Amino acid sequence: MSRFTGKRVIITGTGSGIGRATALLFAAEGATVACLDLKGADETAATITADGGTAHAYVCDVSNSATVKSVVDTAAAVMGGIDILLNIAGIGHFAWTHEEDPVWFDRIVGVNLNGTFYMCRYALPYLLETGNGVIVNTASNAGLMGLPWSAAYCSSKGGVVQLTRALAFEYRGKNVRVNAVAPGGTNTNIVNSFSTLPEGADFREMSKMMSPMGQAEPSEMAEAFAFIASQQARFMTGTIMTVDGGLAC
Repeated sequence: MSRFTGKRVIITGTGSGIGRATALLFAAEGATVACLDLKGADETAATITADGGTAHAYVCDVSNSATVKSVVDTAAAVMGGIDILLNIAGIGHFAWTHEEDPVWFDRIVGVNLNGTFYMCRYALPYLLETGNGVIVNTASNAGLMGLPWSAAYCSSKGGVVQLTRALAFEYRGKNVRVNAVAPGGTNTNIVNSFSTLPEGADFREMSKMMSPMGQAEPSEMAEAFAFIASQQARFMTGTIMTVDGGLAC
C-alpha cells in the first residue's frame, strides 16, 4: 500500500514501541517522516533510510514548549511543510495516590497532556496551510475509565480525550481532522513499566481489567494510526478509536 506517498509526517515517541512501529509503517507507505523522541529516534530514522525511505531524526522533550516549537519549525522547513501529526510519546507508572510524588504527577501530565497540546499548537499553522491536515493523538482506555494506582496517567489521558474533541470541533470547518487512538495493553516499554504493582496492591483486581485477548503488538497499533490518518477515514473527526481487546466495552 502507498497511502502516504508525498505526505510529510511528524511522529513523537519514535524511539521504541508504537511510535517506532508507526514511523516504520508510514515510511514504508511513502511518507517522509520526522522522528521525534528523547532517545532512539536516530536509530528509527536510520532503519527507515536503510530500507529506502526518507526520515529525519530530532531529539525532543515534548513537555518543553520552546523545544517543541523549535523542532516543529525545523522539521517543517526541512520537509517543506507538515501534512500529518501523530502524538504517540507517553510515560506512566503505578502508585498509590496517597503516596504519589507530585513531581511524578507533574511529569506524566507534562509529557502526555501538555506535550500533546504543544505539538498540536505549533503544528497546526502548517496543517492549516495544507488544506487537508490530520492530527492523531494517543489516548488510552485509562482516559475512558477509572483505573487504580493511575491517577496521573488517567488524568493525562482523559485530558487528551477532551483535547482531541475540542480541537476536532474547533477545526472541523478548516480542513483539519483530529482524532485519537486509545490503545489497550500493548507490548511496549511504557506498558512494561506498569508491570510492578505498588506494595499492597491486589493483583487479582488488576487482572479483572486485563483483556482475555492478551497484549497487542506495536505493529497492530501502528495499523490503527495509519487507518485513521489516511483518506480511508476522511469522514472521521473527533473520534476516540479504542483498540484494546474489549477492555473498555
